[in-house]
Amino acid sequence: MSEANEVADRGSLTLIPGKNNEGRRLDSYLADELARAGISRSRIKDLLSSGYIKVNDGIVKPAYRLRGDDKLVVRQPPLASAELVPERVEFGILHEDRDLIVLSKPPGLVVHPACGHQTGTLVQGLLFHCDNLSGISGVERPGIVHRLDRDTSGAMVVAKNDATHHALAGQFKGRQVEKIYRAILDGVPARPRGRIELAIGRHRTDRRKMAVNEKQGRAAASNYRVLETFRDNLCFCEIRLETGRTHQIRVHMAALGCPVAGDEVYGRKNRKLYEELGIGRQCLHSYSLGFTHPGSGERLSFTAPLWPDMADTLEILRG
Repeated sequence: MSEANEVADRGSLTLIPGKNNEGRRLDSYLADELARAGISRSRIKDLLSSGYIKVNDGIVKPAYRLRGDDKLVVRQPPLASAELVPERVEFGILHEDRDLIVLSKPPGLVVHPACGHQTGTLVQGLLFHCDNLSGISGVERPGIVHRLDRDTSGAMVVAKNDATHHALAGQFKGRQVEKIYRAILDGVPARPRGRIELAIGRHRTDRRKMAVNEKQGRAAASNYRVLETFRDNLCFCEIRLETGRTHQIRVHMAALGCPVAGDEVYGRKNRKLYEELGIGRQCLHSYSLGFTHPGSGERLSFTAPLWPDMADTLEILRG
């Protein structure tokens, strides 16, 4: 949400569109701003009509044209059961102290409850593990500062209190968090290393997808380095993110002609090869996360070892 002036309160979010967004339809603007929260256009329409999204303290239609100084307040209604039930959910812990948890998320694990995934999420597992999580992101997402896609594995940081949450969110927004991913790509880049700078926005026809959109998208930059190349035109690659747009690596690498192997949304339908290599999900892993600890001021860096399924695929390729 870098183009918006935002203020997060417990369970709500205030947005000031600014001059760059004057004249935009409200629903289009919100679709981009709320993409990280997994809120669809239809959900935005429902929230608007129900009074959970207000513009200048009033209820307006999705087609409302924004003014730069409009004040938008977004609230999320509670889940049908306002109280999340802790559940035993497996995940690795890389570091834990009184302020935060750095964990290694397994592939296939949804981060927080959403439509179709009300139980068995990382949030329920965190509540089982500890009962002191920040509440800034609302009742559905306690402690969640940032997310990983369901099928992406690896390092995440979770806040245990509101002060830590505010500080970490500020570091993510200010691009002060070092984010390094590793991926198996279905294709080998022409150059062994490079920088991809392509703006990303919602896909024009499929709102569930993101796409390169130089006119209306947001600036996005990724730096890649090929670590190994293999048969069948596959490679093992490291990607350092300068920005953190939704599906950024998946969109950028696909635009380069080298999509993440196993990516059913942006990748190739290479099922026979993937079965041979044991690839059952997008081969993308949050390998390293570096940030300044809000409490101590110390610069920290944590590495999450490759999840066994990706490690096994690499062993097959190397063999």
